[in-house]
Amino acid sequence: MATDHARARILEAAGVVFAEHGYEAATVREICEKAGVNLAAVNYYFGSKERLYVEALERAHASQSQQQTPPDWPPGTPPHVKLKQFIRLLLCHLLRVQGDPWEVRLLTREYVSPTPTGRKVLGEHVRKGFNQLEEILSEVLPADTPAYKRHQIGLSIIGQCVYYRAARKIIPMVIEETELQEHFGIEELAEHVSAICFAALGLGPPVSGPCADKPDRSAAAAGISG
Repeated sequence: MATDHARARILEAAGVVFAEHGYEAATVREICEKAGVNLAAVNYYFGSKERLYVEALERAHASQSQQQTPPDWPPGTPPHVKLKQFIRLLLCHLLRVQGDPWEVRLLTREYVSPTPTGRKVLGEHVRKGFNQLEEILSEVLPADTPAYKRHQIGLSIIGQCVYYRAARKIIPMVIEETELQEHFGIEELAEHVSAICFAALGLGPPVSGPCADKPDRSAAAAGISG
C-alpha cells in the first residue's frame, strides 16, 4: 500500500508541475521534490518522464469526462435534437468544473500547444467527439456539402461553446454579475448557442429576443461568474 501511495503522490505532483510548466520545461527533480520522493522514483514507478506525462494526461481526461454520459440516441431521433444535446453536453463538460484544477489547466495547455505525446493520448478522444458532430451535420447539410465546409461549421459550433470557458475571466469584465447569474447558466447558454446554430443551418427562425422555451435559471452561471 505504501507503494501505491507513493505512486499516487508522484502522479499528483506531476500533474501540477506539467500544468504549470508544460512537458518540456517540467523537470523530474521538481516533481520528485513536490511529491516528497527520491529522484529515482519516477523511473521506478513509471519508467520514464514521458510515461508519467501520459498517465497525467489520461487522468486529466478521465476526470473531465467521467461525469458526462455520451448520448445514446434511439433510431429516428431528429438531427436538431441531437445537435442541441451535443451542445449542452459540451457546455456541461466545459463549464461545470469549479475552480481551476491542474487537470483542466493541463488539458487546456495541451489543446493550445499540443505535444507529440499529447496528440497520441488525446487525439482519439478529440476525433471521437468531432466525428459525432460530423455525423449530426451530415443529416442536416446537403449531401454535396464539401468536407472542408462541414468541418468549418463543426468547428464554429464547438468554438462558440469553448469561448465561454476560455473567456471565463474576461466575460465578468463586460457583463455585470446579476446578468451573469440570470442569463449565463449552462441551460440558457445551451438554448442560445443552439438557437444560433439552428438559425444558421436553416433549422430555426432568426434569433431575436428571448428564446420561446426559457430554461430554468435557478442554477448559477457555473464556470463563468466568480
